[in-house]
Amino acid sequence: MLHDLTPGKVILINFFLMIAWHLAILVICMNLSSSFFDPRKRMYTVRKWEKNGSFYISVLKIKKWKDNLPQFVSKKGFSKRSLKSLSELSKEYLEKFIVETCRAEWNHFMCSMYWIVSFCINSTFYAVLFSLIPILANLPFLFIQRFNRIRLSKLVKHNHGSLVVASDSKAGRFY
Repeated sequence: MLHDLTPGKVILINFFLMIAWHLAILVICMNLSSSFFDPRKRMYTVRKWEKNGSFYISVLKIKKWKDNLPQFVSKKGFSKRSLKSLSELSKEYLEKFIVETCRAEWNHFMCSMYWIVSFCINSTFYAVLFSLIPILANLPFLFIQRFNRIRLSKLVKHNHGSLVVASDSKAGRFY
């Protein structure tokens, strides 16, 4: 599709398409029910290679860099910077926060899926280039969400017993 265009136009079109892709994913993500982001779903469960969070600490050194990355917090979202002391956090609040880590992980995963568009419209060189950009840009955020969810789940289990995703009877949504 973009094969006959100049490199400058290919780059410009891809950047606009990536921005549009990311915005569309964000709008979809913010409008999906919280029940869609159930932390018990396979996508969000702890994998063996994560070693219950130690992979992120020992291999990726996540504690050294995670707080330097920007975070998006919607009006109803959760900010790690506004956390109170651990003793003041209710089980319900922590479980809501865990669901929000699932939401954020889904968002970053779907944003990295721009590679599908890239391979449909670009020559091989540009397809690879514009596939790697969103994958590499979103990967650190995916790691942070998975790491934080493991830590929050441990906190819930330690302070409150087992992790149970409660349902909000008014909205019919999982939190």
